[in-house]
Amino acid sequence: MSEIRVEPVAYDIDGQPYEGQLVYDASHAGPRPGLLMAPNWMGVSAAALDIARQVAGRGHVVLVADLYGRDVRPQNGDEAGAAMMPLKNDRALLRKRMQAALAALRGQALAAVDTTRQAAFGFCFGGCCALELARDGAELKAFVSFHGTLDTPDPAHARNIKGAVLVLDGASDPLVPREQLPAFAREMTDAGVDWQLTSYGGAVHSFTDPNAKVPGKMHYDARTSRRAFQAMDDLLAEVFA
Repeated sequence: MSEIRVEPVAYDIDGQPYEGQLVYDASHAGPRPGLLMAPNWMGVSAAALDIARQVAGRGHVVLVADLYGRDVRPQNGDEAGAAMMPLKNDRALLRKRMQAALAALRGQALAAVDTTRQAAFGFCFGGCCALELARDGAELKAFVSFHGTLDTPDPAHARNIKGAVLVLDGASDPLVPREQLPAFAREMTDAGVDWQLTSYGGAVHSFTDPNAKVPGKMHYDARTSRRAFQAMDDLLAEVFA
């Protein structure tokens, strides 16, 4: 019988406090694969923890990264945008915060993490974060983006990518400009990355989020969500074997 726990993991970046949330099955003994999860623009939220619980229930230790700081918890889109845009516009800062969260996952003592089986995944803005962590050369087996933007200031940084890359895209997503897809394909191919991009017909932005209810723009799609999570599960099973 699983016993999913959620516990805070505190860490500092340049003297400022951050607090991620570690989600794991306390009934499991021994090291498990460690996953760093970058949430959507709402940050460390109840919805993000719901996803983390589902993934932890598949046998992983998940740290939901705090990208904004311990005292920044957006309550609406305006607040989320104000917290997100400085990071979208400063990818070096974004990467620094992702690297700090990864170090927190590896350094925490609440749940044993297998040092050889680690990956990162994210949603919307968090998908962008997972890809930037890859471009920053993080030593992880895989990087997965769910309905995230694909642009980056310097595509040459793709040469730093150490693991497999999986992008799960809504083919009708108006918030991810369609021209980003071929540009991303060129970036990955030129760098010799092990990459996949699946574009789901009829899906728009936030297709994994049950709270997304803006038809044609941001909307939950249960079938596509199920397929996308299965794609991540399949890749993790492959790279963790």
